[in-house]
Amino acid sequence: MTTETQQTAYLAGGCFWGMEELVRQIPGVLETEAGYTGGNTPDATYEQVHTGRTGHAESLKVVFDPKRLTYRHLLFEFFRMHDPTTRNRQGNDIGTQYRSAIFYVNEEQKRTAEEVIRTVESSGEWNARIVTEVAPFKEFYRAEEYHQKYLDKNPGGYTCHYIRRMNLGE
Repeated sequence: MTTETQQTAYLAGGCFWGMEELVRQIPGVLETEAGYTGGNTPDATYEQVHTGRTGHAESLKVVFDPKRLTYRHLLFEFFRMHDPTTRNRQGNDIGTQYRSAIFYVNEEQKRTAEEVIRTVESSGEWNARIVTEVAPFKEFYRAEEYHQKYLDKNPGGYTCHYIRRMNLGE
């Protein structure tokens, strides 16, 4: 969805519980949904995705107000809340379903994602190369209801996500 008042981003950075909790707190974010994207299995479910055989990543659909939050700034926040240098892993979660990825909906998002990755990589804040995948968005499958706003429903539930204080050269 892209309008003057709303845009949509699709991001993957490990378990969607922790990502969603932090993304929801960013001023300008209007709505989040946990789900699955980036693979080839239609109508993906958690039972399928957690096997690592669907090609899907646990992801977030982020609807935001571009007048209050630019896509570029959203991506900088994304790079602060997960480790984009670990391939197919965040914290204790290991597998392709936990990869770092940006799924772009148009060429402008693709260019912005590539530019932000170059900026983050050259910032020196990470001691390894950025491995975040930049891929075209295909389809998003909403995760089961118990995954939506999981950490609100289960305070103290597992998360490996936190906001790192970094100078990313924005």
